[in-house]
Amino acid sequence: MHAITHHIPDDMMAAYVAGTLPHPFAMVVATHISLCADCRADYGAHQTLGGAVLQRTENVALSGSLKSNVMALLDEPVRPEPIYDARDIYPGPVMEALKGRSPRWKTLGMGVRQSILSATDTGSVRLLYIPAGQAVPDHSHNGLELTMVLQGSFSDETGSFGVGDVEIADEELEHTPIADAGDACICLAATDAPLRFNAFMPRLLQPFFRI
Repeated sequence: MHAITHHIPDDMMAAYVAGTLPHPFAMVVATHISLCADCRADYGAHQTLGGAVLQRTENVALSGSLKSNVMALLDEPVRPEPIYDARDIYPGPVMEALKGRSPRWKTLGMGVRQSILSATDTGSVRLLYIPAGQAVPDHSHNGLELTMVLQGSFSDETGSFGVGDVEIADEELEHTPIADAGDACICLAATDAPLRFNAFMPRLLQPFFRI
């Protein structure tokens, strides 16, 4: 089992616990926590700290209708959400986004495929399949990109990333990720803005690939 060495930074974990992290990034964090014991412990520590802060917060007056509103909610029918367990290489949060199904891959060229799990105004999250030895076109970023490895590994200018590792890329990073030898590299990638490709052809096709 690969030893996870690239983790979720403290400020991002705090935002995740507070519920302020945008959904695409929150999904990557949840997936990482499901595989990483160290970050699960960090997650628990942040929850404890948040609870302590709430206990010391001044009381706030509640509206007179709050009790009746809550009681009304108790009368509404409960529709339990399905629980999706990890399957194959896909942890529970990914299987939840897939609704228990296999990814629907679409070809991007050169053997690279993607399956978009979510795309909204706050960003997108997708699965990427990169054959061994294949490079993702050289690019930089208009915002933040989180990439977590689910199978195989990849390397770029910043180092090597294996299963469970998360690479965090911002506007200052320009890189060319290359899937390492062995199994195809499958990643969970979240962005809050389109990538900036340097080559003409990737830029031309970018609107069609929504990346």
